[in-house]
Amino acid sequence: MKKIVLTAAFLTLGVFAMAQQNGGMMQKDPAQMEQKRAENLKKMQTDLNLTDAQVNQIKALQDKRMAERKEQAPAMQAERKAKMEAWKAKREQHMAEMKQILTPEQYQKWEAQKKEQMQNRGMKMKEMKMKKMENN
Repeated sequence: MKKIVLTAAFLTLGVFAMAQQNGGMMQKDPAQMEQKRAENLKKMQTDLNLTDAQVNQIKALQDKRMAERKEQAPAMQAERKAKMEAWKAKREQHMAEMKQILTPEQYQKWEAQKKEQMQNRGMKMKEMKMKKMENN
């Protein structure tokens, strides 16, 4: 069970690290996002045979949802930051406890193994991303 929790924690850390390296993958150009939204609406209109009135209602609904998300963003960021700080504290506690249990040589080897696992996960994630891009 501990291995699963640690693996999940390290994977999460790897994802955050990769997002930071990529300049925050979630941040996109507003004009690009609006263009994509318009394309999606046009596709919906064609695929679902929507009337102009329905398209306008969908736009209004999307605008409402975006406004709500924007309003909730600061609270969500604060919550996310608090969770991350708690996770970091638990991780530091775990590291300190491992350092007490293991000899200095064992601890160094253990840290090297963790670092290698993180690098392997990073490579696998890059491969998955490349495959996903190829399929689109």
